[in-house]
Amino acid sequence: MLEQFQKYFNKLGYDKQTLIQERVYPIIKNHDSVLGLSPTGSGKTVAFLIPSIEILEPEGGSQLLIIEPSQELAIQTAKVARNWANLRGMKVLALTGGANIKRQMERLKKHPEVIVGTAGRIKNLIDDKKLKTHLFSTIIIDEADDLLQGETLTTVRDIVSSMMSDVQLEFFSATATPILDQLSGWFGNRDIQKVDVRAEDKTQGHVEHGMMNVLRKNRNKMLARLQHVAGFKALVFFNQTVDLNKTYSFFVHNHYQGVAKLTSDQNQTKRQKAMDDFRLGRIKLLLTTDVAARGLDIAKLPAVVNYDLPDEAIDYVHRVGRTGRMGEDGMVINFGDDHDLRDLKNLLSDYDFDFQPSYFYKNKIVKSVPKIAEKVVEVVEKPAKKDKSSKDESSKPRVKKVKKHVVSNPAPKKRVKKNKHTKNKGMRNKWRKNNNKQG
Repeated sequence: MLEQFQKYFNKLGYDKQTLIQERVYPIIKNHDSVLGLSPTGSGKTVAFLIPSIEILEPEGGSQLLIIEPSQELAIQTAKVARNWANLRGMKVLALTGGANIKRQMERLKKHPEVIVGTAGRIKNLIDDKKLKTHLFSTIIIDEADDLLQGETLTTVRDIVSSMMSDVQLEFFSATATPILDQLSGWFGNRDIQKVDVRAEDKTQGHVEHGMMNVLRKNRNKMLARLQHVAGFKALVFFNQTVDLNKTYSFFVHNHYQGVAKLTSDQNQTKRQKAMDDFRLGRIKLLLTTDVAARGLDIAKLPAVVNYDLPDEAIDYVHRVGRTGRMGEDGMVINFGDDHDLRDLKNLLSDYDFDFQPSYFYKNKIVKSVPKIAEKVVEVVEKPAKKDKSSKDESSKPRVKKVKKHVVSNPAPKKRVKKNKHTKNKGMRNKWRKNNNKQG
């Protein structure tokens, strides 16, 4: 490792390289192609950046291309790459969809040595002859298990085929898929060395996998309660964007301030703001999907919540890999009913995950709760029968006092209007009696 790189490496707080960093370093420095497999959070980004930037020539034009599956991951990787490239006086440019393409074209004219971007935007710029490919010596396909499938596989292959035939290829992933065993056939019969340290790597901290029995209709309320847990912050995963938006609307409607969303249909400004707010602790819950959050590195993330349980085991591995990174402890909370949670265990039976019951109790997440006492029902005993031989006052039947029903607002008495003919009737009768006596 170059001296300035070693100093910066130590400044970041690392004592030694992780297994993946140590194993791939000499291979990349020798300009050989490689497939690196290691767990999430084991330092794969640094593993390919350090040796790849070390072999570049300053002011030699665009030589290193890094392809990422999402805008967020491209921006994140570009930021890390810029820190290392600056040590050698090199420039880094991020090319992502959703950003201003004209501005990106202008920055390409400055010939940055390192380019990080999404496959679609890179392919468009190559097709428009705005991105020259003849100087590239290395291509890195990060999150290869995700990029090398469906239409993206075709796009990546087109990008590679536009480069020189001796271009160095680097593939990195946390999980193995069938295509990763066939890379040589898919990419021009190249000799690609495989480095797999997943079974040996011990960089991940202790992660608890909790099973929380929550019906779908109650999941929004449970998310709201989790915000009251001290120090709690979590990525919340959904399978469908439409369900994510419904939950987000619930929190907005109920005036919750600590929630934001990260989806692929948002513009880059909103997505970047959501990520910044989440990293800085301004929000506690970031609602997202597998596509938007793939590969994100959020330092010391306490928890991951699976609002929807994943359909594929590989998706679960990548979701839970956002927490417990680089030796930090983490927590995973899986929402579902008995049937959902049982299916999840069966789906992940080949993995070494220790699933335990999880409960929300007194603003804490616990593995068990104390037994709740049954409500005390007051029983009124019937009075005992009267014992004639006993003079004990206690044997007398209790007399229940009945309170009179009192009307709080009694209706006013109806006033009877006196008739004018009945007025002074008593006086007239008295006058008649007096007149009769005189007569």
